[in-house]
This record gives sequence, C-alpha cells and structure tokens, in this order.
Amino acid sequence: MASERGLIACLGAGRMGRGIAVQFAYAGHEVALLDVKPRAPEAFAALREEALGEIGASLTTLAELGLFDAGHVPALLARVRVLPEAEAPGALAAAPIVFEGVPEILDLKKEALAHASALMAPDAILASTTSTILVDDLSPAVAGPERFLNAHWLNPAYIIPLVEVSPGKGTDPAVTARLNAVLESVGKVPVVCAASPGFIVPRIQALAMNEAARMVEEGVASAEEIDKAVKYGFGFRFGVLGMLEFIDWGGGDILYHASRYLTGALGHERYRAPEIVERNMREGRIGLRTGQGFLDHAGRDPEAYRRQRLGALVDRLRAEGLARPPVLPD
Repeated sequence: MASERGLIACLGAGRMGRGIAVQFAYAGHEVALLDVKPRAPEAFAALREEALGEIGASLTTLAELGLFDAGHVPALLARVRVLPEAEAPGALAAAPIVFEGVPEILDLKKEALAHASALMAPDAILASTTSTILVDDLSPAVAGPERFLNAHWLNPAYIIPLVEVSPGKGTDPAVTARLNAVLESVGKVPVVCAASPGFIVPRIQALAMNEAARMVEEGVASAEEIDKAVKYGFGFRFGVLGMLEFIDWGGGDILYHASRYLTGALGHERYRAPEIVERNMREGRIGLRTGQGFLDHAGRDPEAYRRQRLGALVDRLRAEGLARPPVLPD
C-alpha cells in the first residue's frame, strides 16, 4: 500500500474539496484537487485561480488568527495542485485516499465514483463527503465497494474537528480503521455512525434549529435572546459534556419527567421520550447515581469525575471572559 502520508486526491474543486485541501496541506500532505468536468483551457484556468485563491485566503486567515506565521502560507499553498479532468487519472492512480466532493446529485456522484474507482489503486480508500445520500445508495457504482465509505466533514472543513465516518454494508472494517487513523493524524476527531439519514450532527441540529425557529414564531423570546441562551447555556454546557453524558450527569429520571411534562404542556408528541429512556427508568439505569446509564460509570469515582468536568467548565468560563474573582469582604 502506498504511504498515506502522501498524496490526497479530491474529486471536485468546490467548497468541500478546498476545505479538505487546506486541512491536509496544513498537515504536510500533497493535495490534488481534480476537476471532474471537461472545460475549455480558459475556463479551467479561471477555476484553478479561484480555487487556489480561496485556499490561500483560508490559510492566510488561519495565520492571522495566530495558528502559524503568515510567511509560511506560500509553502503550504504550494502543496495543493488543481488538475484538469485530463490529468486526473495519474493522480487517482497515485493517491492512497480519494475524497469525493461533487454536488449532492445522486447520478452525478455515482458517475464520478464509478470513473474514479476504476482508476484508483485497488487498496486505495474512496470516501464520499455527501451530507445527504447514504453510502449504500452510492456503493453499487464503486469498483471495490469494500474500500468505499462516507466521510461527512462539517463546514468549515479545515476548522471543525469532527468528521462523521459512515461505513456501508460492504465496507471492510479495516478500511474504516485506516481512514480514522489518517483523519486523527491531521487533527480531526472521527466518529463512526451507521448509514442513516442525517448521520449524527445534522439529525440533532435539525431538531434544535427548528425548535429555535419555532420559539421565535411563538413569541417565546427574540432571536437575539434565544441565540444568547444557546451560546451561554446549551452550547457552553455541551461543549464539555456530551449530550448523553449530560443525561447521565443529571439523571435520566429528570429527562423522563421533563419529557412527560413538556408533551402535555405543549401538546405535541415531539417532546415524548423514546422507549430507551423509559426502559432505562424501569431498569434503574439512571446514570452516574446508579453506575449505569447511557454510559458505563461502574468503577468511576463520581466526585473526581464531577470535579474534572466542573474544571473544564471553569476553563470555558475563562475562555469566554466570564470568570470573575469573588467579591470579598472589606
């Protein structure tokens, strides 16, 4: 197998490909952005200039924000090549990992994946970045579906750490492990999830965003006040405690009773707790207090754990400039 420290190829030179290029160039990889459309030379030259301009601007922004010396931008940018369709076969044959980032149109993606997979090395990984199409709906087009899976990056791809990795029914588990290792090596945090609509983050955030919009519609609070509540309550807390961890932290019984109240008070089934919450209640899997919840807390020192998490929350207070000294007696 070719070294996965080397060339990374991206099908498509749009926003996702450019974001991935920034991430991998920053981490020391050569990157080839492959145009998937036949274009006249002048049209390709314009695309190339636009893509490299955006990538260079993103790197410059990172430097201005203090991540590295701006004098290194040209060297990082030099790691990225934008290649016309005619030059794609050579890059595809040489790349141990290829990310597909063409528009979210099923037939267009299947065509691009079929063409690329036929040109790649047999042990190279092919990963779609689709945010809407399930991997198993795309895999029939791929030559060697065992090396195919989805890697859903969150925009901006070069800043947000998370990548949702979704293997298909035919994906070799070793391929998933290899891709996760490469993502971790460039500073990403991969999570593995089933091939299910919405993956993890989009499915949760769609509910939350719709509920926020609904509260504006109902006059519960202004958009500004709701966003403030999200930043300094919801987001502040869940930036330290995972959502299921937080259920266990406070106790699943709190969620159970809150769900029952909201379902009745607001008259809508969207607040009804799922069966797993009710089952945990019946089985006494309340969370930290009982040693079992969504997570396994057996053998955990509750006080030490709480102290560590509270320390992380205090660090967030400091980062937000909200940590203040006490008012001491005169």
